Amino acid sequence: MNRYSFDASRRQVLAGLGATTALTLSGCATMPRQAGGQSAEALLEDIAYNLLEHEPERATGLGVDTGQYAYLRSRLEDQSPAGQQAYADTLRSDLARLRAFPRDGLDSENLTNIEVVESAYQLALDGFALPYGDTPVGNWRTAPYAVIQNVGEYIGLPRFMQSTHMVETSADADAYVDRLEQVPATFDGELARIRSARGMGVVPPDFLLDKTIVQMEQTIASAGKGELFAADLRSKLADAGLAETHADRALALETGPIAEALSRQLGELKAERAVATGDPGISARPNGDEFYAWALRNSTTTTLSPDEVHRQGLAELEGLHARMDPILRKIGYTDGSVGQRMTALSEDPRYKFAEGDAGREQIMEFIDERIEWIRAQMPRAFNTLVDPNLEVVRIPPAEEAGAPGAYGGAGSKDGTIPGRFWINLRSTDLHRKYDLADLTYHETIPGHVWEGEYSNRLPLIRSILAFNPFSEGWALYGEQIADELGAYDGFEVGQLGYLQSLAFRACRMVVDTGLHSKGWSRQQGRQFFIERNGSKPEEVQSEVDRYCSWPGQATGYKLGHSRIVSQRERAQRELGSAYDFKAFNDAVVLGGNAPMNVMERNVGRYIANTRS
Repeated sequence: MNRYSFDASRRQVLAGLGATTALTLSGCATMPRQAGGQSAEALLEDIAYNLLEHEPERATGLGVDTGQYAYLRSRLEDQSPAGQQAYADTLRSDLARLRAFPRDGLDSENLTNIEVVESAYQLALDGFALPYGDTPVGNWRTAPYAVIQNVGEYIGLPRFMQSTHMVETSADADAYVDRLEQVPATFDGELARIRSARGMGVVPPDFLLDKTIVQMEQTIASAGKGELFAADLRSKLADAGLAETHADRALALETGPIAEALSRQLGELKAERAVATGDPGISARPNGDEFYAWALRNSTTTTLSPDEVHRQGLAELEGLHARMDPILRKIGYTDGSVGQRMTALSEDPRYKFAEGDAGREQIMEFIDERIEWIRAQMPRAFNTLVDPNLEVVRIPPAEEAGAPGAYGGAGSKDGTIPGRFWINLRSTDLHRKYDLADLTYHETIPGHVWEGEYSNRLPLIRSILAFNPFSEGWALYGEQIADELGAYDGFEVGQLGYLQSLAFRACRMVVDTGLHSKGWSRQQGRQFFIERNGSKPEEVQSEVDRYCSWPGQATGYKLGHSRIVSQRERAQRELGSAYDFKAFNDAVVLGGNAPMNVMERNVGRYIANTRS
């Protein structure tokens, strides 16, 4: 596992900046227009901390729970219906403040910041207005079911406390236990929401509940042994040289009230299972079409209809297969469709990892080597460089069955919590030597971890808010950058893995809309991947189930990538010989994580500035 150096002093810097100063990549901006004595920067910072009042875990993840905001380190989000309504009320109030702020005279950075926040808050408020679901605010998850196989604090809180809530002082340990005291209420808040949804007739598919019940039972068993929180705290206390008193309190909470609250959730899940059906799509649930329309808007930051997304996915898939066909022929795979030939390629023992722990070790070594290579290439692709603090971590085995093949993201804003590439190793058959390099570039450099480092240097509110088509579109564009830098020179089968990755995301557009707007079955979704793209059955089983619990989210990847590529083509067309690869990449990534229309305006400003 590699750990790359990064400026770890930013936590102290942030603590001294106070609530009215924002970090930017370009240094100190000109003081913008003020309204009522408040600058745009101060307003945005105030709005950021208003949001963190409702999601204090994000403050810890960003490393800004310091100084006057240190109290956030002891809190958890209120998951109850009343707590979620209070969150929506704050968003509504702050959106009104933003819209009332005068725009003339604003510099482009502050104008972009305001446009981004407006878009995120309106999308979130539209989600909160729906009668059920777990609404993201500047986040990628569109979840109609607040507790399911990959959604819920029974998954999120143990992971957060173990990987993000660091314990270096007695005050940190106090905050850890303070949070644990709130955990039963957190679980009961979710319980009230899923019970309310069941009362409306909104019950998850039976096959998702089957997975969730098994996972919940495993979580309860772990809680009964103090393995979710108490063991982690005890280890952290030992590392910090602190007394174990806090761990004893944690153990009593975990094996008592926390385990009891989890058992109440389990009882509700079993009640839901008794009335569940196998219909996979949200359209089979009350208000399902309305939910999906919002989920698509949130996931694409466009107003494309399900039919338009479906057709675009089919067209993109056809174009990518046309690029794959000659490579397959060149390496000797000539018979059958592209999907059939990729299926045959996946069975080639040359490209498989060993089974079991030996193969898991091979996979981790392979990832480390690819990170070293791509990190060294970044000066060829960007003028403005970052140096991510990065870890490669196995997804906890208890979560692997319901988790995707991998996921990743940047670390904290202050640099003390590393960016992470979480890899699913439940079976080494999930990965191949021709597709793991591409997956690594997607999740780490120049993908999620790399992009997140730039967003972490923007004003706080911009570090908080993220948009699915930009996050995932950029990660796919990062795959393209790696290819263009020579990642597969002398290894053409690796380029097949890259193109299949793009085709996989095009399939997502088709399958997600098929499941949620065209009445597809779960098996139809799986077979589309296997037959049309040659995807591995083991991979697509949990993949399709993920779409059932996150409607719309899977459509943003390829759509976002295509939008970024179209803007690059625009820049090349309009600038001619003045176009510069590194300058374009800087223009997109320095503009920060943004809705598609804001990203396009940022590229327009790059073009105009290059011409001037």
